[in-house]
Amino acid sequence: MDIMKRENLVLVLSYLLITAGFEVYAQNYDYSYTAECLKNPLKPQYNGGIVVNPELNDDLNGWSSFGDAKIEHKVTNDGNKFIVASERKGPYHGFSQNFQLEKDKFYVISGWVQVSHGDAHSVAVIFKTQNGFEHAAWAIAKSGCWSMFKGGLVVNASGPAELYFETNNTSIDIWADSISVKPFSQEEWKSHQDQTIEKVRKSKVAIQVVDSKGMPLPNATISLIQGRANFPFGCAINKNVLNNTAYNNWFFSRFKFTVFEDEMKWYSDEPSQGKEDYSVSDSLLKLCKSRGVSVRGHNILWDDPKFQPNWVPSLSPQQLSAAATKRVGSVVRKYSGQVIHWDVVNENLHFNFFESKLGQGASANFYRLASQFDKAPLFLNDFNTIEEQKDGASSPANYLAKIKQLRAGGYNGPLGIGLEGHFNTPNQPYIRSSLDTLASAKLPIWITELDVSSGPNQAQFLDQIIKEVVGHPAVQGLIIWSAWKPNGCFRMCLTDNNFKNLPTGDVVDRVRTTLSHEGLIGTTNSDGYFETSLFHGDYQAIVTHPLLLADSSFQHNLTVIPTADESDEIRLLSYKFTTA
Repeated sequence: MDIMKRENLVLVLSYLLITAGFEVYAQNYDYSYTAECLKNPLKPQYNGGIVVNPELNDDLNGWSSFGDAKIEHKVTNDGNKFIVASERKGPYHGFSQNFQLEKDKFYVISGWVQVSHGDAHSVAVIFKTQNGFEHAAWAIAKSGCWSMFKGGLVVNASGPAELYFETNNTSIDIWADSISVKPFSQEEWKSHQDQTIEKVRKSKVAIQVVDSKGMPLPNATISLIQGRANFPFGCAINKNVLNNTAYNNWFFSRFKFTVFEDEMKWYSDEPSQGKEDYSVSDSLLKLCKSRGVSVRGHNILWDDPKFQPNWVPSLSPQQLSAAATKRVGSVVRKYSGQVIHWDVVNENLHFNFFESKLGQGASANFYRLASQFDKAPLFLNDFNTIEEQKDGASSPANYLAKIKQLRAGGYNGPLGIGLEGHFNTPNQPYIRSSLDTLASAKLPIWITELDVSSGPNQAQFLDQIIKEVVGHPAVQGLIIWSAWKPNGCFRMCLTDNNFKNLPTGDVVDRVRTTLSHEGLIGTTNSDGYFETSLFHGDYQAIVTHPLLLADSSFQHNLTVIPTADESDEIRLLSYKFTTA
């Protein structure tokens, strides 16, 4: 082919967006959770797994007393059978079942509980093991209807374990039914993550290159460069990024989402009463805008008494109400339309500074007020909901209760679930089951401050946690809490002070590379096709071929979007490029 013919060559790039397919594994995972309190419990998940007599159809077979309590088998008028513990002499006294648990297995625990009288009793689901007591799940049990619980467990050594239920009020009877303990191997667990990523985060794409006559062009090289990803993956920053070129380059070469570590908090913006200073947060926001980085608004108010501006704790209730109202209006008006979320009353599951001064409706009032000044979703944000199974204050069940409390208080606008994620040792089945529980609220879920405490397994744990949350269908974004400071980060740095990656930074870079398909290059087959599976987002396709001039290429932008589940629909998009 001569040069003139080369210059008049026309290429057509077509891509087919095909519903992602995936292999179905024998041990599928059940992501469901029922938040409603029901007249009768549903069937046990996994048919009870390794639980003996999970539906109590065989009297009390498999169940025994734990501590000092009377246990009975009962049947309702409509035939539902269940176990009851009464005359309990202590919080942990009730019924139990024994198991042989294996190290390196992941156990998912679920079931239904009810109490004899009263409302909103917190019930802990615990395993007594040879190494101690392991919390697995929490429920808020009521009388007159059945409440579901769901949790997870890993053990450090194989051996005996005893499942039991604990609640502080010994005057109530505990009822239970449809109990399940389901073990999964690590291979099965990873397969669930892979399935979810292929089904929820990615779509299969077939790209075809043909010439102007519609003939396929084999051996064309296709390079795909991701622009904006549909799954936000970012990292916190602080004011040091403004004046440190190395930090600036390291961060902005990697991330399109961020949150400011301290610079948008009340104690930073108004250190003295009536003297607001937004200069640092203004500079950070201006820089992020110039680099195309989206920012979460963190935070408007903080319910922890330790983190108020130093002039706030001494205010009278009337003065505090006025000051907090002014704060909400000031920061939200100023940055309205410039942030993607607002954390309105930070950590109000664990703390109650404003409620103790202004009444139980304080949080709902501030959410309603903030919504008047900005349309961005307003988030709850708290710690230990997915990272610490022993902390009942912010258990998934209590988190759902707080959402209901905000709604009952009159806030009915956009709401999101913020999970900080400050981990020590991750319990992967507890993380997943907690996310299942929270997903029942049908609200956006973000991991907002992910880090792992220092230790020999820090990078390994970080990798496990990221894979778990990215592999969960309900999670919509993830922010790493690793803003750099010369004297050390909050708990976890990604680089040293020369901005060379630490092992944690290598983990984050591998995740980024995976999510963005960095360096992805393919070659068309004999039919002119290149097929791959892409994370949803915007891409630039660059196509070169031997028939093109050496310095010529075909370029076009394409968007890979989610396809409807189980849909057979195929999207066909065609583009033309002339080299002349």
